[in-house]
Amino acid sequence: MESEHLSIHSVKELLSGEKIPALGFGVYRNQGPTVVSACSAALEAGYRHIDSAQLYGNEMEVAEALSKSGLKREEVFITTKILSKDWNNVASCVQGSLQRFSAHDTDGFTFGVPDLLLIHDPRINPEDRLSMWKDVLKARDDGFVKSVGVSNFAVRHLEQIVAAGLELPVVNQIELHPFCQRRDIVEWCTKRCIVVEAYCPLVRGKYWDNPTLLNLSNKYQRDIGHILVRWSLQKGHIPLPKSSRPHRIKSNANVYDFHITIEDMEALDALDEGDNGAIAGWNPPLNVP
Repeated sequence: MESEHLSIHSVKELLSGEKIPALGFGVYRNQGPTVVSACSAALEAGYRHIDSAQLYGNEMEVAEALSKSGLKREEVFITTKILSKDWNNVASCVQGSLQRFSAHDTDGFTFGVPDLLLIHDPRINPEDRLSMWKDVLKARDDGFVKSVGVSNFAVRHLEQIVAAGLELPVVNQIELHPFCQRRDIVEWCTKRCIVVEAYCPLVRGKYWDNPTLLNLSNKYQRDIGHILVRWSLQKGHIPLPKSSRPHRIKSNANVYDFHITIEDMEALDALDEGDNGAIAGWNPPLNVP
């Protein structure tokens, strides 16, 4: 997928053969009716990929928005996640998600199963983590989810899966933006055709006063959010911008009518601060073996 030809309809092919939209909508910290209205606004704006999690407590609301959208279930890619603390309870957790996602099924709409299930974090010992991964693979094989992956996994966690002779995840979702680029993880995943999803692509506004961002915003006559999302898309990541405000949700997807030059991409790449640039506490922890 050449960056010059990106559109809101662009997709990537997962190792499972499933197609995933190249732009996603995040719903972290959105609760209750706000989730329904935010997801409805995202679907109306053209997003076809919503990233949820059991931790977020909003799977039911995501399904409600989808059921009310008039879209067919197969038109929208839905992700959920299970925390590592539930490593020995995967089957029950999966069934819980299925029940919540199906709460708004009607004669005209059936949710079915999630398109993607991720292990939300690696914060358990290697043996339990591998056991959890086997159970996640079994949930897929049993037809309870279409594809499976991980989130916040460092290279060492991924290499443990390889060493165990197990199937690779199709996705690794990590914090990823110009100030925290996790190049080791991205390189490892890219070489193995694992899709990298980028959460916190808008850096929660923390670095919006950065001179490079301000200069590029002025040069392209686009707001800083556009520059950040477009950078992620052109790097080949799947950004997951989030907002509860309809005008921002729509704006964050308005990134397909300009292209950042190679020189300006290099300027953004030069902002990388490694782990020091991270803004979320979920960044792959150094103390987890």
